[in-house]
Amino acid sequence: MKKEKVVEARSRLGQILDSHKPDYLSSTLQNLLPNSCKGFQCSKKLAKRIKLVLVTIVIILGVKYYYEEMQGKKCALSLPPPLRYAFRPPESCDFCANIKNVPRLQNINPQEFEKKFAYNAAPVIISDATKNWTAVSLFNYWYFRDVYGKAKQKQQIKECQFLPYKTGFFDIYDALDMEEDRVELKPGEQPWYFGWSNCHAETAEEFRKHYGRPYFLPESSENNAVDWFFIGTSGLGAQMHIDNVRLPSWQAQLAGSKRWLLVPPPECYLQCHSFDVVVQQGDIIVLDTNKWYHQTFVQPGAISLTIGAEYD
Repeated sequence: MKKEKVVEARSRLGQILDSHKPDYLSSTLQNLLPNSCKGFQCSKKLAKRIKLVLVTIVIILGVKYYYEEMQGKKCALSLPPPLRYAFRPPESCDFCANIKNVPRLQNINPQEFEKKFAYNAAPVIISDATKNWTAVSLFNYWYFRDVYGKAKQKQQIKECQFLPYKTGFFDIYDALDMEEDRVELKPGEQPWYFGWSNCHAETAEEFRKHYGRPYFLPESSENNAVDWFFIGTSGLGAQMHIDNVRLPSWQAQLAGSKRWLLVPPPECYLQCHSFDVVVQQGDIIVLDTNKWYHQTFVQPGAISLTIGAEYD
């Protein structure tokens, strides 16, 4: 009898203990499981956000490239230079490793130019390529002011890309509205420098009457549909940068002179040289501005005026 009571008591005690058993382990797991799930969900959200940012950057670069490089028009979407440079793919240093200087040549035929300079990114200056261009004697600040002032489609012309640099001008018409004293950089006046694309047919037709395709370019090559102008006084120029363009380009110095500082990309500093050259009136400098970092300085004296274009 006593044995049965003991068994019964143990059974009841076991039932009581089971009903009051602490659930430390299960509660801990329950707490950990939501947290781990939350962490996983956060990782997924972070990955989605990174993908969205990368896709947005690609879209911005694509839109910017289409409007600015292919159409020569303004683009509201733009990445700051440090970010653009960060996403720039590294260059093979073969393009600059064997370049020791920037030669100054004349009377070079298209075949020789194509073989030695046209497509290998080697910078070169051709000193006799603008001799028959009436633009050398005709183009100046007042000429552009007159042509743009008479243009009928001013709003469309404003859509062409405009580069104010550090002058604060809003567009080509604002830049061409300076007082004579500032244009001539009289004492007490601020220096100025700006650039723009000649992307509108109305003005392009007028300008191209006075200059042509440089004689030394390969016979099979063609100029880009959009030309560029850069004009300004001493004391300013373009800051150090690298372009995002498809093709090599030529720039003709129609007036004044401009100093060019050419620097290889950072990954090529130990293999390639930097160069410091002055492009004089009548010279054309040819280089791949998509590979060479470059900075320009307008030299003292006459107002600098440069025209340029890409070629394929």
